[in-house]
Amino acid sequence: MSLDLALNAARTGLAATQRNLAQASQNLANAATPGYTRKTLVQESAGFGDMPLGVRTGEAQRSVDAALVARLDASRSSAAAAELRERLLGGIEQTQSVTGGADALPDAIAALRDGFIALRASPDDAGLQRGAIDAAQDAARNLNRLGGAIGEARQSAQDAIEQEVAQVNATLREIAALTVKLKTGMEGTGAAALEDQRDAAVARLSESIEVRAVRQPGGELLLLARGAALLPLDPERELLTIGTASVAPGSFYGPGGTLPGVMMQGLDITARLGGGRLGEAIQMRDSLLPRLQAEADLAATHLAARLEGQGLLLFTDTGGTAPPAATGPYAGSAQIGFAGRITVNTTVDADPRLLRDGTHAVAGGPGGPTAFTPNPPGGPAGFTALLDRVLGFSFGAEAAAGVPWPGIPVSGLGPDGTLASPFLAPPTVASYAARVVSGQAADRAAATAAKTDASDLRTALEGRFAQQSGVDVDAELAGMVALQNAYAANARVLGTVQAMWDQLLASVR
Repeated sequence: MSLDLALNAARTGLAATQRNLAQASQNLANAATPGYTRKTLVQESAGFGDMPLGVRTGEAQRSVDAALVARLDASRSSAAAAELRERLLGGIEQTQSVTGGADALPDAIAALRDGFIALRASPDDAGLQRGAIDAAQDAARNLNRLGGAIGEARQSAQDAIEQEVAQVNATLREIAALTVKLKTGMEGTGAAALEDQRDAAVARLSESIEVRAVRQPGGELLLLARGAALLPLDPERELLTIGTASVAPGSFYGPGGTLPGVMMQGLDITARLGGGRLGEAIQMRDSLLPRLQAEADLAATHLAARLEGQGLLLFTDTGGTAPPAATGPYAGSAQIGFAGRITVNTTVDADPRLLRDGTHAVAGGPGGPTAFTPNPPGGPAGFTALLDRVLGFSFGAEAAAGVPWPGIPVSGLGPDGTLASPFLAPPTVASYAARVVSGQAADRAAATAAKTDASDLRTALEGRFAQQSGVDVDAELAGMVALQNAYAANARVLGTVQAMWDQLLASVR
């Protein structure tokens, strides 16, 4: 080997060592940076024929398991969705644990029944009459809180949809801009660093919506939403749009509804979006929360109607009108939102004796309650006919002896009539209320468990990713020691070559 070739080999070796040391330093500096992956420099021997020309150093490269990244993004989507569901359902569940009254709707209905039992023992006792009125007000307030919490949760879901659409658009524009830089070679900070940034953006996107990233040669990237919907990448345009909306109890999405859908290039893709906070917010707004609202409304409706059927109009709408009929379809009826409007009849509140005497006559007929005539003014103070009907039938499973109440509907629910309860309705109002409340608690508990499972899986996958693609500080430091030794070796070669050149020049002078 000539002195020139030896000098060039040592020079390229020093340059390669310097670049590797710089890369190792960068790896150590970013060891704790989220999303940063360890970079290595590709090196190969350079030569011409049999003559070695030194070392050629390429661009920084990453070592990333695409399948592991896909699983990690999916776990992020699941965890974000479960966290949103838990938060929205948690607010509803809290209404069933309120200090200063009956803790839960079943307790409030039981307390109302207990008030009638106490009044039955002494029908003319004004204190017991007022106690029963107070119990009725507790029951109404409990239903009001429940209906209001469900309405607030639906509005929060709608707001979340709007926020996530904006977040998805911003993240897609960021991914598109990074993809353009990778495809056109506008690396600047290096292609590997841009890929880190793009992966971090895809990770954020997966929290908003479940996506599968398919990486292509040349920096190209395909993003597929659930249902294989391709999400076009355009750094200059917003992909998704949605209108703002105020959610009322009768609002719904779909034909004839007033709630907006998520649009993509003029097409409604609401039904095709799933996973992440966006997909979960859509499911909560359009399915779960409307069903919970319908179940609360039915509990209020049947409580009021079964009392009215026996001759006691104890509960009315806020306008003072009679409560909606307990039979007939839920969709499009006055039952929608009744849990949020139910109140104690002001007439009964002003004259509690009506709890004993009754508010109206009942004609009676087949398939329903028997005939009833109210206690007239000046009638017996110990009148118990109404109280017996209320205790025996309004709080029971039958409208009259051997005549069951119409079943509480479990299908045809929701403002559009497309939803169904996941349980069979028990025959009494108290049992139905207990089933509704326990179902809400179970839904929240399931959301918490799902969040825990998804978070644990995400943590485990992040650990695997860090082990495979993250920075191992000990390994980097050991590598730097080896690089320093290599640098010293190349420096010695340079020194030796320099000494040989000096001797050669001295010999020809």
